Amino acid sequence: METKKILVTGSLGYIGSVLTPYLTKNNYECIGYDTGFFKDCILYLPEEQKTVFKDVRQMAEYDLKDIDVLIHLAGISNDPFGKLKSEEVYDPTLNYSLRLAEICKKLGVKFIFASSCSIYGKASEGILTEDSPANPQTPYSMNKLQIEDGLKHITNRDFSPIMLRFATVFGPSPRMRFDLFINMFAGMALTMNKIVLNSDGKAWRPNIYIKDVLKSVKYAMEYDPLDSEPIVLNVGDNSANFRVIDITNMFKEILPKVEITFLLKENFKPSSSDYELIKDKKIQDGVDKRTYKVSFEKIKKTFKGFHCDWPVKKGIKNLIKILAATELTEKKFKDINFYRLQKFEYLFQHRYISKELYWNK
Repeated sequence: METKKILVTGSLGYIGSVLTPYLTKNNYECIGYDTGFFKDCILYLPEEQKTVFKDVRQMAEYDLKDIDVLIHLAGISNDPFGKLKSEEVYDPTLNYSLRLAEICKKLGVKFIFASSCSIYGKASEGILTEDSPANPQTPYSMNKLQIEDGLKHITNRDFSPIMLRFATVFGPSPRMRFDLFINMFAGMALTMNKIVLNSDGKAWRPNIYIKDVLKSVKYAMEYDPLDSEPIVLNVGDNSANFRVIDITNMFKEILPKVEITFLLKENFKPSSSDYELIKDKKIQDGVDKRTYKVSFEKIKKTFKGFHCDWPVKKGIKNLIKILAATELTEKKFKDINFYRLQKFEYLFQHRYISKELYWNK
């Protein structure tokens, strides 16, 4: 059987840095495209991967010649930075995502889009399915939903894009993100012996270990749609819906000496750098209005045999083990290279990148 050729956009990001080697090991011919914003943001040595340094906005038909599957990870995953408006940051992502999809449609390339369960945003009680109303609370989540809507409009009998709404991802990657809350908790626990919450911890989140993300992408690559409907799937497991405070209790069970405290508590006086890393302007008076529990039944019915291998507590234990092996220090944990918003602000303020998010020559 001929080896499938896979192209991954955003291949030098948090997920891309582990996805491309994973697919290569699973006997796919894999190439990554990345503009390189995070190429040097390395916590530990990444595996070798074939990479083309190119902005996805500059990709053309010839880049996708002979490609079987495009896995579209590239995008902005943080708040707007500098004094840029949200549309200045996110409209280009919408435009290039749909342009790439149109090229894939023309060339007969399968299109897999990395979406997010965060599109559910602020939900009432109950568990949400793919048919539940979306209620995005951030420009990032709205952008994901807009791309999904655009993909649905260009779906036909010859082009059925697969939209994977990932639960909140956590777990190790050589290009680590400590701005994802479980990863942040692990870094705090190991280097500061405490976990500081920027909210009251009562918000619900679905969670998924990064290795299960890779597995779901592989299933999506091999899936043959039965009809011409767009395919939207929540990716995760029902057992991994937890309140944030429940996650901190798991850390306490694994590392009993870890102290749990809250950003608003008077006895916690963070340094300015600590506060910049921990704060979240979407949380007001200690309450995170983004709260949602999600159903993951549809993906198991659609991708026969798919299930998540990593319960949250098992994933946390493995994350702690791998981070400890890197001899993670507090200084390293707080390095802006591992925080997307702060990294973009640095690149922008120092004029490495323009307001259009191109590298300045």
